[in-house]
Amino acid sequence: MDKVTLFWFRRDLRLSDNIGLFTAYENEKNVLPLFIFDENILEKLENKNDARVQFIHNQVKKLHSALKDYDSSILVKIGKPLAIFEALTKAYAIQNVYTNRDYEPYARDRDEKIEQFLAEKDIPFYDFKDQVIFEKDEITNNSGSYYKVFTPYSKSWLQKLKQTTLTPVDLDGRKKSFYKTQPFPLPSLKDLGFKTSENSIPPLEIDEKLIRAYDKNRDFPARQGTSRLGIHLRFGTISIRRLVSEAHELNDTYLNELIWREFYMMILYHNPALVDTSFKEKYDRIRWDNNEELFQKWCEGKTGYPLVDAGMRELNTTGYMHNRVRMLTASFLTKHLLIDWRWGEAYFASKLLDYELASNNGGWQWAAGTGTDAQPYFRIFNPESQMKKFDKDKKYIKKWIPEYGSSAYPKPIVEHKQARERALETYKKALDGE
Repeated sequence: MDKVTLFWFRRDLRLSDNIGLFTAYENEKNVLPLFIFDENILEKLENKNDARVQFIHNQVKKLHSALKDYDSSILVKIGKPLAIFEALTKAYAIQNVYTNRDYEPYARDRDEKIEQFLAEKDIPFYDFKDQVIFEKDEITNNSGSYYKVFTPYSKSWLQKLKQTTLTPVDLDGRKKSFYKTQPFPLPSLKDLGFKTSENSIPPLEIDEKLIRAYDKNRDFPARQGTSRLGIHLRFGTISIRRLVSEAHELNDTYLNELIWREFYMMILYHNPALVDTSFKEKYDRIRWDNNEELFQKWCEGKTGYPLVDAGMRELNTTGYMHNRVRMLTASFLTKHLLIDWRWGEAYFASKLLDYELASNNGGWQWAAGTGTDAQPYFRIFNPESQMKKFDKDKKYIKKWIPEYGSSAYPKPIVEHKQARERALETYKKALDGE
């Protein structure tokens, strides 16, 4: 039975600047890379041509090819992670398991169970910080607790960054560290129960010119003003250290967005119940209207509010929605239609290629007013004003709503002033305990 050290790839699908992989590579011999297509996750995906699964599959293929240079391969399994580790301990003499940490509730529970199982077999489980610059309790206030407000968190984060060296770690080409093997077979998309997607994933490219002008262009959906690197951060095809280093040099506003990402990850880490409860508990008293017919019109981009509809149609067609429009569509659903933010969060989760639980949850609770450091409940976006401010020439709207301006385009499903007043009254009643 071969002695191996497993390196378990998850949200870090790259060989370069991968902390856990580098540490295993430096300290161990016979490092066997492993990737698991987790059925606990795959079974929840209703769309069988989900582009995210295809993206992951393509990245695993790239790793498979790249590891040939080290006379090695990546072992790819399909199933429940704990059952797979039980089988692997029978197939190999596993000396250690290395991986990078994940902070989402499901991942933490999964890893805890696997670590306990391995401990029973006297197999050490080592995990490392890789997908964030600062994790868990690294950014705390004067009393030692985590920040609940973004601005002081970001100031503390930036201060700590000044004292931190973001030196990339890279494999040096030595072949002795990896487990020598012929290429393992790769499962196909069909083996996973999925089909080829028509949606294209933006290539991994840091556009320095775009990032330099990010603060000037990011709010205008008709412009190519955002980096579209979200999916690459989500699955770790780019190192966060590399991107933060670039952002620090190029644009403070872009860097601030990366800090928001870590803020929400830290908030979710400390409050795993946020997956389905409001950060501000009293907001769970809101009596949502939850009209299924209106929700369906919102999903389809047929609300009669052009900027909202354009955003939803962009999402449904491409798996992407512009950041400014995400805020507007979320605000519209929760405030104008009085539909539970959890409905919208789940819909975005099913559609967004760059879906990340902490950011999606944080963004929705921000828009609904229920989250930490959220916009006040009485701040309600006016869709018409937003359109005039950010898409005054209607380029974005006309791109996604070809029938705009004709009788085929629907009338507004709610009247703004009345919807606003209803939302204010409903929220106030909930917060007053009525």
